[in-house]
Amino acid sequence: DRLSQAMAASKRNGRHGALMFLDLDNFKALNDTHGHAAGDLLLLEAAHRFESCVRQTDTVSRFGGDEFTVLLSELVADRAASISQARIVAENIRTKLAKPYLLTLEQEGHVNIEVEHRCTASIGVTVFLGLEANSDDLLKEADAAMYQAKDAGRNTVRLYQTAKLQPVALAQNQPSS
Repeated sequence: DRLSQAMAASKRNGRHGALMFLDLDNFKALNDTHGHAAGDLLLLEAAHRFESCVRQTDTVSRFGGDEFTVLLSELVADRAASISQARIVAENIRTKLAKPYLLTLEQEGHVNIEVEHRCTASIGVTVFLGLEANSDDLLKEADAAMYQAKDAGRNTVRLYQTAKLQPVALAQNQPSS
C-alpha cells in the first residue's frame, strides 16, 4: 500500500522514489545454532538499526523471514541525484547492519547467555518515477538486484538499472545513469 502511495505521489510531484530489498546474510546460522528466539532478537535489533538510517517519512517493513524492504519516497526530480541519495542510505544501512550483534538469550533456570553474532546484508535497489512500472515489477527489480548483491559475495549493494534491464554494481565511482 505504501509503495502504491509513493508511486502516485511521485507521479504528482515529479520526484523519484527508491525501493530496497534486503536479505540478512548469515541469519540462518544463528537460528540453527541458537534457536528462533535468538533470531527474533537479531531481527528486533536490526529494526532498531534501521531507524537511524531512514527518515520518518520513509517506510521499513519486514517482508518475511530475514528479508526487509525500505521505501524512500520523495527524493528529488533528478534521477542521478536520486540514485546518489539511495546509494548513501543503502550504504548507511549496510554499514549499520554489519556491526556485531550482542544478543542476550534468556534460559529458564539457567544463567542468561550472551551471544555475539555477525550478520551483514545484501541490498538491491531500484529507483522509480511515477507509475512507469507497477509495484510488483519494482519488487521484482529490487529483489533481482539483491540476488546480484548475494552473487557478488554478500554484504554489498546493487542497483537495478531499468534502462539496461540488468542489475549493476552501485559503487561510488560508477556512472549513475
